[in-house]
Amino acid sequence: MHRSTALLALLALAALVAAGCATTVPNRDPVGEVLPTFAGTALDGTPRTFPRDLGGKPTVLIVAFTQRGQFDVDRWLLGLVQLETPVQLFEVPTVEGAIPGLFADTIDEGMRGGIPSEDWGGVVTVYDEAETLVNFLGNAKDDNGRVLLLDASGKVVWFHDRGYSAARVKALDTAVRAADAPKPAEAAPE
Repeated sequence: MHRSTALLALLALAALVAAGCATTVPNRDPVGEVLPTFAGTALDGTPRTFPRDLGGKPTVLIVAFTQRGQFDVDRWLLGLVQLETPVQLFEVPTVEGAIPGLFADTIDEGMRGGIPSEDWGGVVTVYDEAETLVNFLGNAKDDNGRVLLLDASGKVVWFHDRGYSAARVKALDTAVRAADAPKPAEAAPE
């Protein structure tokens, strides 16, 4: 067999295996639920476990299940940065299936090539525990990012998965500022 034909056959087989490993889970709204525990590694090499590593701060996670979803993620990131939204923010590329996990280092290296090094700590890739996020959020309409605002305890208090919307990014900014606002002191009993 010619070398290029063998390579094409191997790639076709890998694509079939990868397609068989991932399942479509209907999207769901997790507002009011605590984020399930999952682990990943930031592009700067820092291991992260969520929600443990939130540090007791409100946090926005933008989860993407496909490379095509990056366009949606980038618009959310840009909107939040332009609004100067005061929140801890993580982009979470999530790739389900055994085959992508085998190529995690190569995939991460490709991401590093397109992302400035000062931003690597905010990009946490998830491979081995991707199924946890798929089951929690759903992966239908996988070109859309999943945008979650978590409170200090890791509970989802705001969620959107229908694509970027300028009105929704403003609503998220408002929700972040409300979550971060100092709470009025309770009156002492008389």
